[in-house]
Amino acid sequence: MIRVLKVAGSVLLAALLLGGAWLVDVGFLRPYSIDLFFNRVFLRFALHDPELVSSLHILEPLGIHYYDRRLTDASPAHERREADFARHELDILESYDRTRLTPDRQLSFDILHYFLADAVDGSRFLYYDYPVSTFFGVQDELPSLMIGRQPVESAGDARDYIARLRLFGWKFDGVLRGLRLREGKGIYPQKFLVDKTLAGMRAFAGQPPERNPLYTSFADKLARINDLPAAQRDALLAQARASLREVVYPAYGRLIDHMQGLQAKVTRDDGVWSWPGGDAFYAWKVRHETTTDLTPARIHLIGLAEVDRIEDEMDAILRAQGYARGSVGERMAALGKEERFLYADSDEGRRQCLADFQKILDEANASLGPYFDEHPKLPLKVQAVPAFKEKTAAAAYYEPGALDGSRPGTFFVNLRALRELPKFSMRTVAYHEGIPGHHFQISLAQELRGEPVFRQVIPFTAYHEGWALYAERLAFEIGLEKDPYDNLGRLRDELFRAVRLVVDTGLHYQHWSREQAIDYMRSHTGMGDTEVVAEIERYLADPGQALAYKIGMLKILELRQRAQQRLGARFDIRRFHDVVLGAGAMPLPVLEARVDAWIAQQAAAPPAPP
Repeated sequence: MIRVLKVAGSVLLAALLLGGAWLVDVGFLRPYSIDLFFNRVFLRFALHDPELVSSLHILEPLGIHYYDRRLTDASPAHERREADFARHELDILESYDRTRLTPDRQLSFDILHYFLADAVDGSRFLYYDYPVSTFFGVQDELPSLMIGRQPVESAGDARDYIARLRLFGWKFDGVLRGLRLREGKGIYPQKFLVDKTLAGMRAFAGQPPERNPLYTSFADKLARINDLPAAQRDALLAQARASLREVVYPAYGRLIDHMQGLQAKVTRDDGVWSWPGGDAFYAWKVRHETTTDLTPARIHLIGLAEVDRIEDEMDAILRAQGYARGSVGERMAALGKEERFLYADSDEGRRQCLADFQKILDEANASLGPYFDEHPKLPLKVQAVPAFKEKTAAAAYYEPGALDGSRPGTFFVNLRALRELPKFSMRTVAYHEGIPGHHFQISLAQELRGEPVFRQVIPFTAYHEGWALYAERLAFEIGLEKDPYDNLGRLRDELFRAVRLVVDTGLHYQHWSREQAIDYMRSHTGMGDTEVVAEIERYLADPGQALAYKIGMLKILELRQRAQQRLGARFDIRRFHDVVLGAGAMPLPVLEARVDAWIAQQAAAPPAPP
């Protein structure tokens, strides 16, 4: 039955993609039905983003592989076309009379309107970023797509894989045109980004093709195709080697040469205030990431207050456990070095760490019945961050599964430095990235039925990350962190999300130095140097994104408290979670309106019979 449902869903979406393709680019006419318009918006974005289509895995079950041999255009001309498209579609959306729509269509209207209006507002800063860094960029994201999400289950799939390898040069050249355009506007990366990105690219492209993960992962996938003749497999491997040597490595070489040329031009690690118009850009970025009207100054003050509150709570727990000397950060740093909380830095230690994470997730999944009516059907697996990404990747992250259910969600754990992953921090990381955090929220959104497809995949950082941080708190509230040290791990992670409010606004609004931000985070959280440096550099590379976690969590907690106060005995935590998760991601103002409407409906309903 599950397989039938997967195929049925793919058939429906494929029919929309293929049968409705004529609606996408011809004339940009206003569809009579707003439902058709909703689907057209998604179709247009999807048809022009082959990498998204492959990641969602929506056409492969039908044998449609066209998009698996294409790459998404990364040129400035494509970026401008996408911005123009958003403006055009916003005008059309606003031509519909919202008051005449059903409540559910009004919700779709509001979500899409916010998304498009935000994109139009942000088009003023279209090139105010630097899309090649140690945390994201074509040099890492494209190999990750090929290795982790590109299907290779037949000879045809293998040819698609090689066709994509042959497009690396085209893709990288589009990125390079964008970098030169940005630099012409005075938009340069920080010095550490140039140095570290160069080191990563040199390591990736400096090894023989046969040892490159693009080749070794391809060889592993080919080995699992049972009916592939040896001669054909050898020929495909030879083509992959040639593609790496003739196309992929030269593409990296051109990007390396460009970044080397920047080393003499970039000498500082300043925030975006140093860019022309940087203050205005950061103000927009704060609105974009938090989906609120909070100013950087206000967020900085919220962060300082939250740091004080959480540190007081941690201090009480530390004292109760006999740790009374030094700051909270110093005591947590010392705690994190105790052998009882550390894994052996060995292959066995890494295997045990992954196994323990899986055990934590299984326990959480079995404990959530009283708190959630809906559980995702998609499974979750735990996996180590690929070796080629370890040095620059986050400590942990979640990668969504395929939209058709063929690929599970994946919780990636960075095992680069086990001595900086104390056991008391593991539970809260698992709850955030996995269950009931990102895996619950994203998978349930992907499983929505009867709604426009964009509702399954649309991104809002404050909602996504706010929910995941709320999930950490919820896990503690329902008794999954009874050990006081696990609770300290939870509070330390919440503290470092509060610290983010201080340091992100400090770096980009108050002109803090990179070193000042590192010192602040280290002294307050007690986190290891490697993780602290990676975090601060991430905030420099992606301004404002780190604000979304705490701001989103505070809003969800505020809404829950409002519902509890107004509904009293009628409040049902399962219904509240249904309302928050049951319609996909949305901006915080739309979520607040949705929860308020639910509260009013529940308050007006007659009481249930005894």
